[in-house]
Order: sequence, then structure tokens, then C-alpha cells
Amino acid sequence: MLILIPPSEGKSVPQRGKCLDLDNLALPQLTDARDQVIEALVDFCRDDPERAAVALGVPKTQLDLVALNAGLRQAPTARADRVYSGVLYDALSPATLSTAARRRASSRLMVTSSVFGLVGPGDRIPAYRLSGDATLPGLGGIAAHWRNCLGTAAEEAVGDGLLVDLRSSMYAAFWRPSPAIAQRVATVRVLHEVDGKRQVVSHFNKATKGRIVRELLEDGAKPRTPVRLAEALRDLGWSVELSQPGKTGTQLDVVVTEL
Repeated sequence: MLILIPPSEGKSVPQRGKCLDLDNLALPQLTDARDQVIEALVDFCRDDPERAAVALGVPKTQLDLVALNAGLRQAPTARADRVYSGVLYDALSPATLSTAARRRASSRLMVTSSVFGLVGPGDRIPAYRLSGDATLPGLGGIAAHWRNCLGTAAEEAVGDGLLVDLRSSMYAAFWRPSPAIAQRVATVRVLHEVDGKRQVVSHFNKATKGRIVRELLEDGAKPRTPVRLAEALRDLGWSVELSQPGKTGTQLDVVVTEL
């Protein structure tokens, strides 16, 4: 089983640690594609920081983020599961996982990244600011770049197991699983039900997904189909409804009444 989660917009900036070494990251077949993004991002932020700030959506009060990007190659690194922060990661709380759950995370969990494509929780990376909908001079759109590079590596990471795709729509655009593995793809949508009405609430959608990932890692369940995943989640106390399988996989609706 491979669980894909989105990155966070906010990140914890490592204060010390080794510089980035692309050769030590998971999925080494992505090294060249990663290097291309880094080169374009560093050059843009170093050579034209004012335009870079606008293009990257950096507030005027946070221009230090542009400088952070400009120094990406020399910046200290830390484990990816310590660099990414925010609602989903607070709920997942990687640092408080049991030893067994951390071990499972190392082989079953990957983060989608605008800079790195996919990274494992133990990969050492620097903090950066680059959204999935950004465009960089000389490179083009980030999503288009990864669509051209990510497919083979991502499907190798999935192997013959189940893909649990928890990415947001922005990062799902980086790679769409092929029809060949659709029967082993489960996407998850979180619905908040109040008085019989259901809606998606972004903030709590992220928190719920973080809790789901944490519980799956702690439980150790290893479902191989979307149906088995639904059963595993129900065993953990979640209310789950399955859609009909489609060309891109099977959607699971997790229905919550409390946020």
C-alpha cells in the first residue's frame, strides 16, 4: 500500500543540518527533474526577487521566503515529515507515531512536492515556497513539468499494491494513475453531515485525512483493494461509503458528523 498526501504551504525551516543531496532522496530516477525545478526556482528568486515574489504569491511581509528559495541548494535540511507542517500534519503528528507506525510510514507514505515530485517522510529536504500551480521562467508550469516526469516513478512506487490517494486537486494534477492500475486506486473525500446535508469543509477535510493516515499506520492494516480499505476504515470506527469503480479508481466518502 502506498499513501499519497499533499504537502503543506507552510513549512518549518531547519536551522541546522546537511545541505540538500538529491542523490540521497527516494526515487532517484526523479533526480534530473528535481534538479531542473531547483535550478529554475533558485535563478528566478536570486535574479529577480521582486517579480518572483509576485509570481509565487509571496506576501510583502514574507519576502524572506524568496531569499529562502534563492539559497535552496545551501540551506540546512531536515526530514520531510518535520519540514512539512499545517493541519494535515498536525493531525498525523509523525513525531508521536509508535515505532512500528514510523517504520510503516517509511515504506507506505509519500508526500507530493512541487520541488521534488515525491518524497518519503525520512528524505532530508530544505524548506521552500513553491505552490503546485506556479509557473517558473525557463521551466513552465510546475504541474505540467511533473506530468511529464512523474508517471513511471510513481507507478513503480505503487508497485502491485493499493494506492490511497489523498492529494488535493492541485497536486493530483501532477500525476494521474493509468487505467492499468485503476482497480487498485482509492481516492478519499471527507464529507461533513449536519441535519442530513453534506458538504466538504477544506480545513477539517485536511485534519480528517491526517487522522485517517495516522490510524492506518498505527493499525498496520494493509488492504489491497478499495473495498478492503473501506472495511479497514470501518473497523477503525469511520463511516465510509464507496462509489462505483471508475476509469481512475474508486472514491471513498468518509462521512463525519463532528469536526
